[in-house]
Amino acid sequence: MKKLVKTTAFLLGATAAGLLVWRKIEADRLENDLWSEAEAISAQQDAQSASQK
Repeated sequence: MKKLVKTTAFLLGATAAGLLVWRKIEADRLENDLWSEAEAISAQQDAQSASQK
């Protein structure tokens, strides 16, 4: 019984850690996508303003 409790606790802890890491990776990926989109829009706006001058 003691081994079952230890194993269950370990699996729950490992699962929780895995979920936290996955959420962090997804958050970083979304932030990176937003920055890429913002940089693309900024470059596009710079090109438009340069062509208008």
